[in-house]
Amino acid sequence: MIAFLRRGGWVLPALLLWAGAYALLLPAAEALTSRVLGLDLKSHLGSSVAFFLYDAPKVAMLLSLVVFGVTFIQTWIRPEAAREALRGRREGVGTVLAAGLGIVTPFCSCSAVPLFIGFVRAGIPLGVTFSYLIAAPMVNEVALLLLLATFGWKIALLYAATGVTVALLAGWTLGRLNLDPHLEDWVRALPPHAEGGADYRPTLADRLDESRIAVKDILAKVWPYLLLGIGVGALIHGYVPEAFLVKVLGRGAWWSVPLAVLIGIPLYANAATILPVVQALLAKGAALGPVLAFMMAVTGLSLPETILLRKVLKPRLIATFIGVVTCGILAVGFLFLALF
Repeated sequence: MIAFLRRGGWVLPALLLWAGAYALLLPAAEALTSRVLGLDLKSHLGSSVAFFLYDAPKVAMLLSLVVFGVTFIQTWIRPEAAREALRGRREGVGTVLAAGLGIVTPFCSCSAVPLFIGFVRAGIPLGVTFSYLIAAPMVNEVALLLLLATFGWKIALLYAATGVTVALLAGWTLGRLNLDPHLEDWVRALPPHAEGGADYRPTLADRLDESRIAVKDILAKVWPYLLLGIGVGALIHGYVPEAFLVKVLGRGAWWSVPLAVLIGIPLYANAATILPVVQALLAKGAALGPVLAFMMAVTGLSLPETILLRKVLKPRLIATFIGVVTCGILAVGFLFLALF
């Protein structure tokens, strides 16, 4: 039995345990909040606590799974080969594919960060990687289906087209700025298997052990930022009132678009969570342009995401990322403001 586990027999039971635990996260968080802590889930404090108890382990589990999978794949493919395959002309194709992958992965901004780390460690160019990071929370099937049901196919299609355009252009722009030196050194370092030499042939057990060690190492580096980011998001989730947003975004003046983005950036929510707020804003008379700009800012740029990314990116790269994406969102907001 011990020999079986050493050869990798632990992987399937571990994955089943992971899936079972992931499915129980939401009811467990709500039960802990209401029954153990005695908090009302509809209160500000109860909503914040339940959000934190659910999202913190969720993001940590996603991070663990993605890093494990990407590291395992890396043991079969040299990082240099992945990097070279996406250079030059093929980088444009990679950017489009990354944005497409983001559309079909319904992650919030913090949940998309684990895949971002995996892409970077695999040697994928930064422009391609950022396209995914922007598209995954901003334009995904959940957001599009909800927009379709709420506003009709024209607005849903235009939102998808403009959102993907922001992801593609922002990724392309960031890729041209040669910002790789502004990744944190531990992210840019080659994974351990690359140091084994050309003749190194790891066994399956070696590859699995290497993946497990990578998960442990990365979690050890990012967990304070993860908890801080989710904590900030939880406070905002529970305490920022919808009535406040309705009041400040209830007009269609030109300045409402940048104001919507400024308000949206510090917030944290996924598309399913923010759409009811969007509906309320529109019902109160807010213009579509600033409201959708607000939605893009909340889902595509968030303070918790920025805090988590700080462990991966140096300040200049974070500032550049936020600046480029903000410009794209402003352009979309003004477009919708002019058309509707």
